[in-house]
Amino acid sequence: MAGMDQSVQVLASLLDTLPPEFVQPEDKQPGATTTFSGAAAATELPLIDMSMWNAGCCMAEAAREWGIFQVVNHGVPSEAVAELQRVGREFFDLPQEEKERYALDPASERTEGYGSTLGREPDDKKVWGDFLFNIVAPPAAVNVEMWPKDPHGYREANEAYCGHMQRLTRTLLESLSVELGLEQGAMAEALGGDDVMFLQKINFYPPCPQPELALGVTPHTDLCALTVLVPNEVQGLQVSKDGHWYDVNYVHGALIVNIGDQIEIFSNGRYKAALHRAMVSKEKTRMSWPVFLEPPLEQVVGPHHQLVTDETPAKYNANTFKHYKYCKFNKLPL
Repeated sequence: MAGMDQSVQVLASLLDTLPPEFVQPEDKQPGATTTFSGAAAATELPLIDMSMWNAGCCMAEAAREWGIFQVVNHGVPSEAVAELQRVGREFFDLPQEEKERYALDPASERTEGYGSTLGREPDDKKVWGDFLFNIVAPPAAVNVEMWPKDPHGYREANEAYCGHMQRLTRTLLESLSVELGLEQGAMAEALGGDDVMFLQKINFYPPCPQPELALGVTPHTDLCALTVLVPNEVQGLQVSKDGHWYDVNYVHGALIVNIGDQIEIFSNGRYKAALHRAMVSKEKTRMSWPVFLEPPLEQVVGPHHQLVTDETPAKYNANTFKHYKYCKFNKLPL
């Protein structure tokens, strides 16, 4: 991350045209590449009622076909979600110097803190967004000194929401494991069991003068195992399928579930990590609250032995998550 003068939130308040370093190459510009939006996308993307008897089967099918789905009747109280969103919005309403007290230290290996998601390569385009990152579980990995003291209730809201995420993700992993023909706990155990990491992120995408040329997040798959995301009502998330970009339409009360790289590896490719990106809006601030489920750094993840046969040989190498992360960040072969 460059200096905190690079805050996109500050830039947005000063500009009426998009700086060149934020203009994406033509083949990535959302204005030129979106295929299915609005009602057309709504008829395609899976929306799954977790109270239905066949929810597990539906989630597995969505994980195979799309790598992403939305869930309703998921058991996470609307009050817990609303409180998570309140403290997130209020953090980004704080004076800039207050937010900068929690600035990400680029010299540290820790991922926690406040910053802007800038390109890693000299020729990478910048993306239109700021973020706040905190580790919320397991307890041994939590550093509450990195959690904002303001707004009031930030810590309580994140701890309460994390408890709901731990329950929900356990259910998701068990369902996805069973639908592979494995023991209910096989996937969770392979990803680290009780030591699995929960990272809470807030994405903040302020109004953008030329949103058709910019992106909040460039196309990528999540390197984690699983992502569960709360969006606000401003449209932005898109997923790629068969070479086409689809809007993930806002559904009130729904949570968005992304399959990440580690589940794709564990399933030997039966489930696929979703290639996705985030767009921005001209008039409105878009925010989202993803929770990333990551194996511990030294956890070795590879295809489950029961899913590797003569007919379906291993498609992926087993790696520690630390090595996988390093290679992906630095665009090295695995």
